[in-house]
Amino acid sequence: MHTHHRGNFGSRMGIILATAGSAVGLGNIWRFPYMAGMNGGAAFILIYALCVLMLGIPGMVAEFVVGRSSASNAARAYNKLAGRTPWRVIGYLGVLTSMIILGFYAVVAGWCLQYLIASFAGHLDGDTGYVQTYFQEFAANPWKPVLWAVAFIGGTHLVVARGVRDGIEKASKLLMPTLFVLLIVLIAASCMLPGAAKGVEFLFKPDFSKVTHSMLLEALGQAFFSLSLGTACLCTYASYFTRDTRLVGSAVQIALIDSLIAILAGLMIFPAAFSVGVSPDAGPSLIFITLPNVFHQAFASMPVVGYVISILFYALLALAALTSTISMHEIGTAFFHEELHISRNAGAWVVTVCCSVIAVFCSLSQGVLSQAKVMGMNILDACDALTAQIMLPVGALLTCLFVGWYVPAKVVREQVTNWGALPTSLYRVFLFFVRFVCPVCIAAVFLHQLGVL
Repeated sequence: MHTHHRGNFGSRMGIILATAGSAVGLGNIWRFPYMAGMNGGAAFILIYALCVLMLGIPGMVAEFVVGRSSASNAARAYNKLAGRTPWRVIGYLGVLTSMIILGFYAVVAGWCLQYLIASFAGHLDGDTGYVQTYFQEFAANPWKPVLWAVAFIGGTHLVVARGVRDGIEKASKLLMPTLFVLLIVLIAASCMLPGAAKGVEFLFKPDFSKVTHSMLLEALGQAFFSLSLGTACLCTYASYFTRDTRLVGSAVQIALIDSLIAILAGLMIFPAAFSVGVSPDAGPSLIFITLPNVFHQAFASMPVVGYVISILFYALLALAALTSTISMHEIGTAFFHEELHISRNAGAWVVTVCCSVIAVFCSLSQGVLSQAKVMGMNILDACDALTAQIMLPVGALLTCLFVGWYVPAKVVREQVTNWGALPTSLYRVFLFFVRFVCPVCIAAVFLHQLGVL
């Protein structure tokens, strides 16, 4: 039997950057700016901020409570608090969800690496038709995307296998500031383009006429998915928190960092897009088809600048993807390490192999396995739909109900108030939100994802 000593984060900054990094991902770069721009700009941002307060922060704290009080991997954490009751399934669901997400997310992250190399080689200079053909041919290639996806998981493995303090924390302290600096450089370049002011106005000018029932649900969903609720990531990272870490304060800081980066991404994308008269689309087409053409056109008079901007942009995407894949990998690594009583490195290898297999099938589903359908979708899209529309909302909903109604009040109160160091009123407010507000919000997101609301 392999004995082990659980690690923990070495500093408050490490906690914030690592946990914020788990939330910051590709969705912050393209989905948030698009949703804000198409749903009333500043009006959407204000409603999104309200949703973060109502759902995001209480939901994060609920997972923090489970993780820190148990100081175990996600499955064992829920087992400790749930005993032999059915509630224990929540932890296992989180581990499974994270591994499926890592499998298909690595494919998209691999595309980012390919585009980074293509930018270096100058292969992305051309009109939209050329770039679209480039993307389609690459995605359908039987081996290139597979190699990039597996390589990305391998790079993630190298970080996670080194442990919490020497691997995850050190990487986060390097990756997150680098990501922020790249964003600032790209924003400066984008906002100096002719006509860039129209893009800024598009993002920040409130249009309350677009505040509709559907927009409210979209903002709620963005708050839910942006903060990684339901993946067991927050629970796993919280198991490494020290006793003096303030859960509510940490959740607020993480939410602020995540939202700030999403808004900055909008400042990077929209000015450049509007300077050449392009209205960005949502989804992979934005970052792999539309934006390469935007960079090419916007900096046509300064080709060297356009060349550098393209490289920096795909480096930014790769870094954002890596901060997320590290957290996804850690969930499974901690689980196998502790439950199978094997070394941390061996546990990491189990996750790497399993998720690489998922990645291979997801990647091939864009080409040679495109005829293989699951729920009427290709394998990659089916994995995305299964996790986003069912597994994540169910996991988050069960966690809120579990913490709000089942976990002993003494345990929750001690964790939220840091053993009495903070006012008891904070605990009462949290309990109200996690018992009543969060379940209603998550149920609304769930039903909206399924097309019911």
